[in-house]
Amino acid sequence: MDNGDRLKAKSEKKFYAVAVGRRPGIFTDWPSAEAQVKGYAGARYQSFPSQGEARAWLENPVYKKKDQCPNTHAPLPVRPAQRPGAIIVFTDGGCSNNPGPGGYGIVIEEDLERREISGGYRLTTNNRMEMMAALVALESLRQCGSPIDLYSDSSYLVNGISKGWARKWRTNDWCKADGGEVMNVDLWQRLLLLVEALDVRFHWVKGHAGHAGNERCDQLAVAATKLPELPVDGGYQDAAAGRMRFDERTL
Repeated sequence: MDNGDRLKAKSEKKFYAVAVGRRPGIFTDWPSAEAQVKGYAGARYQSFPSQGEARAWLENPVYKKKDQCPNTHAPLPVRPAQRPGAIIVFTDGGCSNNPGPGGYGIVIEEDLERREISGGYRLTTNNRMEMMAALVALESLRQCGSPIDLYSDSSYLVNGISKGWARKWRTNDWCKADGGEVMNVDLWQRLLLLVEALDVRFHWVKGHAGHAGNERCDQLAVAATKLPELPVDGGYQDAAAGRMRFDERTL
C-alpha cells in the first residue's frame, strides 16, 4: 500500500455509535458494532467520520434511514416525543392463555443510562401484567424528583390514568358508572398513589411498530413468563376466590 492508499484508508475510517444494542458505545470497526446490533430488536446505531461526532450523536440518537449502517435490515426505531429533562419509561406485560403464566418488562432511560427490569407470576392476566409493569417502574423512581414520561401499548392502562377513569372508580367505591365491577382494584389503588406523588404522564404507543423500548419490553415480558418457580399473584388469586364465593351465594 503506497502513501496515497494509506491516506485514503485513514480518511475513510468510520466510528460506529451504538445507542441501543447489546453493548452501547463507540466502535472503530463495523464487525464489532454489528455484533452489538444484529438481531437486537429496535437497535439504534449510526456511523460517523469522527469520534467527536459519534459521541455527540449518542447524546441524542436520532437518525434518518439513509444514515443507517450498511448490510443490515433492522427496522428503524421510533422514539416518541418527550418533555425536556424527563425520564423515559417503556413498559409492557402479557401472559400465556390469559389467565396463565404472565410477565412484565420495563426499560428506563435516564441521563444517557439505560436499565431493564422484568418479573412474572405463575397465574395472572394480561391487564394485570401491563399494570404491574407500570407499578414496578414508578416504584423504582419514587425518589427521582424528575418528570416521567411512561409509554405503554395498553389502552386499558393508559386510558385508566390519563382519562381519569381510575379516579372516578375510586370515588364511586370501585364501581363503574353502570354499576359493574372494577377489576384489578388492588393494582389501581397502588398505581393512583404513585401517580399522585410523581410528575408522570402516560402515553399510548402502538405495539410492535418500531418503538425500540416497547419491543425490548415485550422481549423481557415473554422471557419472564418462562422463568421457573414464578411467584403467586396474590391479588389475582384473592379476587378470583372472592368472585367464586359470590357465585356460590347466587346459586
